Amino acid sequence: MAGYKVQQQRLSFGGKSYHFVSYDAQPGNERRGVAPIGPMWYLMRAGKRWPVMPQVPGQAESETVRALGSWLVKGPLAGG
Repeated sequence: MAGYKVQQQRLSFGGKSYHFVSYDAQPGNERRGVAPIGPMWYLMRAGKRWPVMPQVPGQAESETVRALGSWLVKGPLAGG
């Protein structure tokens, strides 16, 4: 059984470079009221990560890059 393979994408937008990393699904914890999270793309910045969008298994790299770029255009950190 193959394990999860982390993926990374770097995009430039507005003269800045952005680093996105995919992370595997996280199981929930009913006792603590934590819902499960599917595989996601996160923006990595200043030692922190922000959820961006769900990762779509088998999605073409060009589609992923386009979706991440679209998020940057609309995203809350686009101006920061």
